Amino acid sequence: MFDSQSGPYSPLSGTVPQPRALFIDRFGTLLRVPERGWPASVDEIEFLPGAREALFRAIRAGWKIYLLGNDDEVAYGEVPLDVWESIQQHITDELESAGVLVERAYTCTTRPDGVEGQVGDSVYLLPNTGAFYHATHTDGIELRKSWVIGDSTLELVAGWRSGCRLAAVRTGMGLRDGTFEVDPELVGEDLASVVQVLLGNAALSA
Repeated sequence: MFDSQSGPYSPLSGTVPQPRALFIDRFGTLLRVPERGWPASVDEIEFLPGAREALFRAIRAGWKIYLLGNDDEVAYGEVPLDVWESIQQHITDELESAGVLVERAYTCTTRPDGVEGQVGDSVYLLPNTGAFYHATHTDGIELRKSWVIGDSTLELVAGWRSGCRLAAVRTGMGLRDGTFEVDPELVGEDLASVVQVLLGNAALSA
């Protein structure tokens, strides 16, 4: 008797490739941005065309999916925390119903200048790099073979600082925020088109 994880036919240490990931910004990349800039209820959650289907294909191709984002509306008291939690659960449920398993959602609801109860400087507050290093330390993600896909320079510069590859979309802000200088390796019309390119190009997926 032997355990499949430790028996004679288990992979040798160091011979199993580290998993790669797609770190996806939410609003503006995966989801349409509501007119006010943030959702106040689950009724305002709208996935951009082809986004869920694209991520499903990415999972089938072996990518791990993570979500990214700062939730300043909670930090500044615009949206109650319990409402925000219901919105996040709805997003996850909708993705799972499309066959898209989210490994983790790295979202931050605090800021140093937030309202009472939401004050804090977090390693997960973009452009900090806590999300990426947590993924590699906890899940074994190989950052240099992973991609950050976003519509603002905030998440892209965080990915660059972490050693990830960068892809931008023209939806949402379309990098017009100009907060940081970034030079994405890939720019596409939307999330679906970026994922299509990644899946169809061996050099970009290597």
